[in-house]
Amino acid sequence: MSSNTDLTRRKLLVTTGSAITFASVGGLAKADMGEKAEAEKAAAAAKETDKSFPDYVAWKDQDSMILHSSNTIETKRSAFGQSGITPLNRLYVRNNVNPPSEEIVKNPDEWSVTIEGVGSPKTLTVAELKNIGVKSVAMVLQCAGNGRAWFPHEPSGTQWEVGAAGCVVFTGVPVKDLLEHLGGMEDGAKYMTSTGGEEIPEGLDPNTIIVERSVPAEASEEAILAWEVNGEPLPLAHGGPLRMVIPGYIGINNIKYVKKVAFTEEQSPANIQQNSYRWSDVGVKGSPEHESIWETPPKSWINTPSDPDTPVKAGKVLISGVTFGGTSKTKKIEVSVNGGKDWQEAKLVGIDLGKYAWQEFQLSVDLKPGEYELVSRATNESGDTQPEERRENNRGYLNNSWRDHGVKITVA
Repeated sequence: MSSNTDLTRRKLLVTTGSAITFASVGGLAKADMGEKAEAEKAAAAAKETDKSFPDYVAWKDQDSMILHSSNTIETKRSAFGQSGITPLNRLYVRNNVNPPSEEIVKNPDEWSVTIEGVGSPKTLTVAELKNIGVKSVAMVLQCAGNGRAWFPHEPSGTQWEVGAAGCVVFTGVPVKDLLEHLGGMEDGAKYMTSTGGEEIPEGLDPNTIIVERSVPAEASEEAILAWEVNGEPLPLAHGGPLRMVIPGYIGINNIKYVKKVAFTEEQSPANIQQNSYRWSDVGVKGSPEHESIWETPPKSWINTPSDPDTPVKAGKVLISGVTFGGTSKTKKIEVSVNGGKDWQEAKLVGIDLGKYAWQEFQLSVDLKPGEYELVSRATNESGDTQPEERRENNRGYLNNSWRDHGVKITVA
């Protein structure tokens, strides 16, 4: 009896009930798809909400910044302003590892740094450094990866465009005064090696993670150990309470939370020195045989007008941007409105803050309705000219191609 009943039920499902069965399954599938879409939408919204500025940079002008990650924050092209100095709340942020605790900047004068490879090695507090000498220097601070977004092989790392750079004024003790105070560097020293104060997790080989960089010893002539930036105590986000600052050198060499400065015969054994920040070909990992990323090359870009989605009124248009020569002043800055076919010399305007700073440039042009490609190129006093093409390399370092940095606008 039971078998007949089961058989009848199965027939019913196969015949008259089949449509109901499939309809129900279809309805469940649609419901599942709808719920999945809603879940994905909610997850995306949550991810966007979670993309908030971490506490140590919560004071930044967030509308002027692009948050790539908690340790990589870019200045928007439209947010540089025209004063020549980048406001701290708009200055980019780049950390190779998580920064130390905010506690270290609460009493900055108590922070100490050890100086080795000199006649009289010594550990000095910031308060003691302030009694040795003081100097201010205006300079471009730029991440080695600024402009990485335009490399066609899509190298790993933050996809910076122009905003991993800024022009600021650092204040601190000149390293050459410090050397004189401590009896000069030892014979045979070829490098100045700076070590950051980031925490190293237990169980790890320090050389795999420590932020320690060596630069040629002659860089000490212009270097300072800085405790101020733009007239304010150096914040944690920018290396406070004490930072090694080397004008004309790319950002990674300006070590944050510096705990040790040593004058050495060899470069640091740290991975970040031996294998990172090296000029290696695309597809080839960096190694000591490759040239190290040290000095900043000449570069410029246009900041206004630069929004491709906002038409510019036909007639007189004022083109402006920034230019810097790297290790020497900008001697000439040129602008093209047709992608480099013709060039016009622009004017350097604003305050001249010295050879390591950037300077504003301007060019007034008459533009008729149409499409324009605006580009600029800088030539420094050493005779180096910003190239049309980037130097291809595995990690996308030091892109100063004028073509890559151009902008397209519509004039109506």
